[in-house]
Amino acid sequence: MPSKFRPCIDLHSGQVKQIVGGTLHDTDSSQLQTNFATTKPASEYAQLYQKHKLVGGHVIMLGPGNEQAAIEALAAYPQGLQVGGGITADNAALWISRGASKVIVTSWLFPQAQFARDRLQQISQKVGRDNLVVDLSCRRRENGWVVAMNRWQTLTDMVISKQCLEELAEYCSEFLVHAADVEGLCRGIDQDLVAALAEWSPIPVTYAGGASSLDDLRLVNQLSHGKVDLTIGSALDIFGGKQVKFTDCVAWNQ
Repeated sequence: MPSKFRPCIDLHSGQVKQIVGGTLHDTDSSQLQTNFATTKPASEYAQLYQKHKLVGGHVIMLGPGNEQAAIEALAAYPQGLQVGGGITADNAALWISRGASKVIVTSWLFPQAQFARDRLQQISQKVGRDNLVVDLSCRRRENGWVVAMNRWQTLTDMVISKQCLEELAEYCSEFLVHAADVEGLCRGIDQDLVAALAEWSPIPVTYAGGASSLDDLRLVNQLSHGKVDLTIGSALDIFGGKQVKFTDCVAWNQ
């Protein structure tokens, strides 16, 4: 199976946006760099993805004020989209009942930026391993790729490795990995990370960050031998990008 294109809906302050990954801050909104924002509702994007039979895409709520838009997107494409952003053991089952195909969890697994295995076990038991995606969005450091939480502002104590992915995979059915350093820049993917994920992960992985052309989809397919899927955001024409046509991505998947 070749790598697939996976669509996304990123929500910020209730709007569909494409953001430069490293510029999100809780307190200082002046730092925020936005590539794209639209008044078009999230549900319209969900309907577009459904129309073209695109599966495994994700809706990410970046901060507060996005719940209603996410609910509407899931209602427009029931069982067709995963949802993440603020997911905990307490609300995960609710999001599944709202029509999410899977829930995506990150920050809640890292209280005080320390990985808590008991929390992973808890949320996995609540919704079932098959309905859980662990988001290992990361930043590159000297010791490797360090998982970042809290909208990529805070580095955790987890470094991505073969052993780490194997242990986490006992409790979830997929990984989503945003390369936060290249997210939204449209300057190319982190090739080393894609190759490492393909080699190390025993379960499906979707990589996001830096994709700038359809060639990046071919490159991910080549580097990962079809084991890693790719999300393209800011470069897509439906998000105001000039480098990648949405229709070409749809054609690739067929």
